[in-house]
Amino acid sequence: MELSSAFYGRSNPHMLSTSGGKAMGKLIEATHEPAGVEINMKPVLDIVEDIFERATPAAPGAIMQVDASESDERALHYSSLEQMMDVLSATINRISCEITYRLSIGEDAHSTTLAVAQIVKGYSWDAKIVLALAAFAMTYGEFLLVVQLYATNPLAKDVALLKQLPEILTRADLLKPKFDILANLINAMVVVAKCTVEFKGLPSKYIRPEDPELSSANADIPSAVYWTIRSTVICSSQIMGLINMGHEFLSSTTDAWELSSLTHNINSIYNDLVEKLNRCRQRINERKDIEAFETLVRLFDAIHIDNMKILKALIYAKDDQPPLWDGTTKQRVSIELLRRRSVLLLISDLEISEKELIILEQIYNESRVQPTRIESQYEVIWIPIVDRSTTFDDTKRKQFESLQAMMPWYSVGHPSMIQPAVMRYIKEVWGFNKKPLLVVLDPQGRVANPNAMPMMFIWGSMAFPFSKLREEALWKEETWRIELLADSIDPSIINWLTDRKFICLYGGEDMNWIRKFTTTAKAVAKTANIELEMLYVGKSNPRERVRRNMTNIELENLSHTLSDISLIWFFWVRLESMWHSRAQHGVTVRNDLIMQEILTMLGFDGSDQGWAVISRGADEMARAKAETFLKSLEEYTAWEAAAAEKGFIPALNDHFRSLRTEHHCNRLTLPGISVAEIGSIKDTVVCVDCGKPMEALLMFRCCTD
Repeated sequence: MELSSAFYGRSNPHMLSTSGGKAMGKLIEATHEPAGVEINMKPVLDIVEDIFERATPAAPGAIMQVDASESDERALHYSSLEQMMDVLSATINRISCEITYRLSIGEDAHSTTLAVAQIVKGYSWDAKIVLALAAFAMTYGEFLLVVQLYATNPLAKDVALLKQLPEILTRADLLKPKFDILANLINAMVVVAKCTVEFKGLPSKYIRPEDPELSSANADIPSAVYWTIRSTVICSSQIMGLINMGHEFLSSTTDAWELSSLTHNINSIYNDLVEKLNRCRQRINERKDIEAFETLVRLFDAIHIDNMKILKALIYAKDDQPPLWDGTTKQRVSIELLRRRSVLLLISDLEISEKELIILEQIYNESRVQPTRIESQYEVIWIPIVDRSTTFDDTKRKQFESLQAMMPWYSVGHPSMIQPAVMRYIKEVWGFNKKPLLVVLDPQGRVANPNAMPMMFIWGSMAFPFSKLREEALWKEETWRIELLADSIDPSIINWLTDRKFICLYGGEDMNWIRKFTTTAKAVAKTANIELEMLYVGKSNPRERVRRNMTNIELENLSHTLSDISLIWFFWVRLESMWHSRAQHGVTVRNDLIMQEILTMLGFDGSDQGWAVISRGADEMARAKAETFLKSLEEYTAWEAAAAEKGFIPALNDHFRSLRTEHHCNRLTLPGISVAEIGSIKDTVVCVDCGKPMEALLMFRCCTD
């Protein structure tokens, strides 16, 4: 039997063009008369896809093995489809018969496609595609069943003989290339079908037909329906050609070219649809995030009996796994362990400094020594903020796991548990921007403090429950004294205070000045017959130069040094924390002695020279920059009599004042202040020497040793 080119459904090149494709879509759209019945086509598409996967031609007579568990799973799946197939099977059979009949009388693929479109005119767009694919899957599956079984199954052999198949089945070398090309087109049709089914399933709550992303896709789907139905028609013609023409058909190259062209066209349709589908998903996710953010805002405004709703809203538990990682036991645990507990949320990115973690770990571990104390009644959860616009690759995973391994407290199991809406809330409401926060939630989930990090650094666990009221109460008990300035950085300070010794803290990076200052101070102390202990506290953000200074000071026995360089960082970050804490309570340099002294110390650190502060007891303290302090000590004989009369520190302060000149240049660095905040605080920052407002400058620094 000789078949005309129309039988194979040759495509006009114009039809494959964009304008031609849209014209075909208009023809399909004209037949669309939806009956208003909504059917979930995904289960049917799953069966169709399964048929295509299983029908892949192997060597003739090869038997595919199916394990028992898979067979049971599919039996359960099929049983759930029985009721749906009662409705759809007649339509599927009708499409199959229509295609077979029209191709057998030589009707062209275009006319056959429109005839099929008439049959499915009452169905939704996704159903049209899936039903046409299901009809072809029956033809394809039945044919491949015979191909797979004819060598071993007498029934299949008889059917193959009636269909004149034995001759083709002996030419496996020609059969496989033909089916490989066919399989490419089938795969392309399946992914287009999946796309249309997914479009149908998009939640109307978050995306509407008039939205540009969806309306653009809806305009293209009729064209996708036309070309997918047409492809099923042409694929059916290929199967019929194999049956009717045998090896002559197998050797045809013209049809291979046509199938490849059609596959390219379907793939182009898919690429366009999937791009628009991704845009729809993006719009849906944006609206879901907005809804989740607004829900979170309402949730924090509401009153709760415990903290569970808040914690579960902040930490998304997926895959039914416990969401928290216990840093002590090194295993996943339930969030229920934190019910009605005060919870501190440590919020940071993956760049949180090791020094910061070391100090926080020390404070946390000290609180666990006596777990029944009131100050120990809190838990900490690390909330990592990871930018979702970049891939969470192996480098970031290792970075996350390395930080997590350093923490004895709880952390989320994975950064993906912090949803975009939560990250937005943390940034917009709590003000997170790179610098770590310690947000305090009380046992009912209310925010007791949007950032207790300054409190934690100043007073440690003694600041429990870390509320603003507790912060005010702690400041009311404080005066400017050596205990506030430094007692938490070295345990020796408490002993020196108890023994009524003079304590001198000094800093800077100039090793020559350090040698002169410590040697002179020791000599003056010996002459004045006072017991003096000196401790080097370096400079903020200590680098290699400070580390070398510490080594030299120890080797030359010039003074005491701190046990770890991270404690130098902690000394200065505590001072910065004091400034932040006092400023949050509306305290300024003009009306507060503690604030004046804090800014003086920070000003010392901002200068290029060294400095020193000396104290004895709670109310005697003197401080000055390097040159002034060293000169005063060198001129001790000038105020020795005053020291004997008034006391060493009062006399030293008097001498400092006598050396003061009108000229001065003080610099102050306030870390953690954004450009936007400068305008709001500049009038409150005044010079500690003359009381005038200090000029605000923006500084960028790259500091290497």
